[in-house]
Amino acid sequence: MEIFISLFQQLCFVGLIAATALIIGKRIKTISRNIKLGRSEDRSGNKDERVKKMLLLAFGQKKMFDRPFIGLMHFTIYAGFLIINIEILEIILDGITGKHRLFAPLLGSLYPYLIGFFELLALGVIVTCLIFLFRRSSGLIPRFEKPEMKGWPSKDGKIILIWEIALMLALFTMNATDSILQGRGSESQYISSHFHQVGSFLVSQAFVPIYENLSTGTLIAIERISWWIHISGIFAFSIYITYSKHLHIALAFPNTYFSDLQPKGEMKNMDAVTKEVKIMLEMESGSSDAAEEEVATFGARDVTDLTWKNIMDAYSCTECGRCTSVCPANQTGKKLSPRKIMMDVRDRAEEFGYNIDSKGKEYDDGKSLYGDYTSKEELMACTTCNACVEACPIHINPLDIILQQRRYIAMEESDTPASWNAMFSNIENNQAPWAFPPTDRFKWSEEFNKE
Repeated sequence: MEIFISLFQQLCFVGLIAATALIIGKRIKTISRNIKLGRSEDRSGNKDERVKKMLLLAFGQKKMFDRPFIGLMHFTIYAGFLIINIEILEIILDGITGKHRLFAPLLGSLYPYLIGFFELLALGVIVTCLIFLFRRSSGLIPRFEKPEMKGWPSKDGKIILIWEIALMLALFTMNATDSILQGRGSESQYISSHFHQVGSFLVSQAFVPIYENLSTGTLIAIERISWWIHISGIFAFSIYITYSKHLHIALAFPNTYFSDLQPKGEMKNMDAVTKEVKIMLEMESGSSDAAEEEVATFGARDVTDLTWKNIMDAYSCTECGRCTSVCPANQTGKKLSPRKIMMDVRDRAEEFGYNIDSKGKEYDDGKSLYGDYTSKEELMACTTCNACVEACPIHINPLDIILQQRRYIAMEESDTPASWNAMFSNIENNQAPWAFPPTDRFKWSEEFNKE
């Protein structure tokens, strides 16, 4: 009977792995397609510098430590996530082979110390998640209370934290009941062969008094249920993060690798416009008509007008709000929030991709990023100070997206403010923002020369 149950569990576990891989694979394909909705852009140069940035920012989390206490707590969760995966590997192999604690015979006396280290990390994860949960629920952190964080974005962050706490508690319960069952090997062949004598574990020993008076059958049931909750919860978590802001766990690495290596704040000229100007000034041969054919839209009206890197930025956004908290426009009560800009791009890319899947590539839902998600009011509030780009822990660039949409407003809709139009006219006619000719530019200095 026990052999049949073990075999049934193996089949269920392999089925669970296959289903998880299928769902995640399909989701990865969808996200990749949505990112590729953007225009092409070459980010392949200077590989050494890119690898360095990725290691410092994504792996080393350098910018997180700009705020040391928060950086340390985030690193605790991050390190716990990475290192505890070693134990998850053992659990997966146990599930496939039908064994229990497969690494114990290989590691010998080191095994309980290794599990104890994992448990200390798990305890750190629980404590840190509780602190983060309090921070998000207390209303004490203004950046978590912004309008774009109402509803699902707020719930998403809390769900992840509670989920992680539940997974760690399941781990402690599994290990505590396991250590009790190790001492009951004389009761059955299954227990003696399944629950190896590996000793007690550092943190889960605190849970032993809760379960030690229970019957052996009950303990086995609790241990197995905890095992299944822990591993299936991890698989479900892996699926969930592909729909969540926590997708940055994976995308932070490619996003920092492909980040812009040009000086921060440098505004990119449109190649088609540059070429047309050069043709007009006879600096380059060709026709202006050919230049115009190279671009369908000046600036960005929808996600397809952005670059693939802009959309990857949006999917990589952690919604931490550091960009919004340092934005001078937002601080002075303007509608602009760089975090909302990134969330809008991701939401529109998801909607656009969904329309392709359900309605076909030619379907037009009549919506666009500008107008239906972002507004002129918030885009025009940007001072282009670059504070949002500097603040982001993984080099997301909201400013580039804002500027591309403002370029659309100026060049396609001619809907810029009157003061801007006057400045544009002065630059075109006088090569300066002011309304006087170049010949009069230095007249102000004549009074000083008279003296």
